[in-house]
This record gives sequence, C-alpha cells and structure tokens, in this order.
Amino acid sequence: MRDPRLSAIGKGLKRRGRLMAQAVSPPRRTLDAVPAQRKAPDKAAGDDSGGYAAPPAPRLVESPVFVLSSVRSGSTLLRVLLNSHSRIRAPHEMHLRTVHVQMSRHFTAAAMKELALDRQELEHVLWDRVLHLELNRSGKDVIVDKTPPNTLIWPRLHRCWPRARYIVLLRHPGAVVQSLTNRRENPNHDSIRAEVLNYSEKLEEARRRLDPHVITYEDLTADPEQVTRGVCAYLGVPWESRMLDYGTQDHGVFRPQLGDWSEEIKSGRIRAAREADPALALPPRLEEIAKAWGYPV
Repeated sequence: MRDPRLSAIGKGLKRRGRLMAQAVSPPRRTLDAVPAQRKAPDKAAGDDSGGYAAPPAPRLVESPVFVLSSVRSGSTLLRVLLNSHSRIRAPHEMHLRTVHVQMSRHFTAAAMKELALDRQELEHVLWDRVLHLELNRSGKDVIVDKTPPNTLIWPRLHRCWPRARYIVLLRHPGAVVQSLTNRRENPNHDSIRAEVLNYSEKLEEARRRLDPHVITYEDLTADPEQVTRGVCAYLGVPWESRMLDYGTQDHGVFRPQLGDWSEEIKSGRIRAAREADPALALPPRLEEIAKAWGYPV
C-alpha cells in the first residue's frame, strides 16, 4: 500500500508546478478580452461601422407623420386633437432620437455588416418597430409623433422614412420666447433666444425642403375646425367633429418630458393663443424668420 504522505507530497509538487507554469505563461485570450489595438471606436464619435453605410431596411411603418415645431408652440394641443380621431394615433412625446443601439464588442459591427446593417440603420429599425408596436396596440392606421426635438433631426427622419409626411406647426417666435421665459425659473434670456433661433432655423429648413403641410398655432386656436379639416385632408382621412372635443378622449398622462402638462391642456378646451408682445426685441435673424412666416415684428 502506498504511503499517504508520499501521495500528498506528489500532489503538492504537481500543484506548485502548474502555478509556476501559469506565472510565466502569457495571458490566455478569451471572448471577453478585447485587444487594445482592436477596441471599438469611441461611441461619442458616432462611428463604430468602419466607414460602412448600410442601405435602408424595409419599414413596418412606411409613412409615419411627424409634427415639426419649436417647444412651446402648441404641439400638445395638436396632438390631442389628432389623437381624438378614430384612425389617428398620436401618443405622448416618444423621443426616438434618444433611443440608441450600442455595439459592445469589436466584432459586432462586422457581424452587422454581413447582415447589411450598421449602427444607425439598427437604430432606424428599432425606431420603426416602436412606431409599429404603438400603432398595432391602438388599432388605428395612422401614427403621429409630435416630439419637438424631432425638428432638430428632420434630415435623419427623412433618411429613415423617405415616405414620411410632415406637419410644420409654426408660432410667432416672440411668443415662443415669452412662453419659455414665463415657464422657467431664473430664465437666461440669451440662452432662450438662442434656443428659439435654433428651432426656428431648423423649422425654416424643413418648411422649404420637405413640402410639408404648414399650419400655425394662432390659426389652430382661432379656427380649429378649419385647420384640422386641412390636416385630415393632408393625411387622407375624413374629418371628425369629435376631434374638437378632445377632453372627452383618453390621451394618456400629461407630465413633464412627455409634452405639455399645464392645467390649460388638461382642461379639455381650446383656448386662444397668446399674442407676442410687440415691444419684445428679437435678434435680427429671428425677426427675418418671423417675417418669412408672415408674422409682424
């Protein structure tokens, strides 16, 4: 019978030998180990596709509708009027532009390229799926997204959905400046003017280049029937009087970041737009845009 002490000594020597071999051997490559020279590019740079641009994938929703507007321009009112239609689904602000896809391994972009996809097109597919899911849930056949920051990325929306339709909702830039100023605590007036100018520049680009249906907040509140009839004709659906009685319909929650949440919108009544203060001075470029939209300055 073998001496147990010799067996223990043998096992100890073998274990020590394995530890020494591991100590002097180079580290093993694993699936989780990404070589330094092949790390994925910085996501902040927005380029993880190696220069590859994927072709557009088929869309589940081929012709969604986007309301392009500045903040504080009455887009929530337009949303609830449209959402009151039996065939139009206009949910709260969806903020699709903040929904991103991350490629977390250096080989992911290559794998997606073999599927004729890149990061941007993957995001487009995801955005399209969100719209399709919401449309199916509603049982309606036209979907409208009224998120104001969509205005800042209208060229990308146009690339994502070449057959999308657009409603450009304008409001006097001076009234928008006033509304933002009244809405915010300790408002920075220069920052507010710059924000309104940024939205206005993008709206003017979209108005000139997209052939959209253009309406104004002032007209919408002054004659909601005529304006909504025009919108319905543009969307190819019959006008319904129930649209003007939006307070009797379910439009989901009204809360910050999802649209207007004021008592005014919650009242269920359409109220006249507040006019811009004629004494309010606007930057020259904002005055120029206001004149192009037909507003007095």
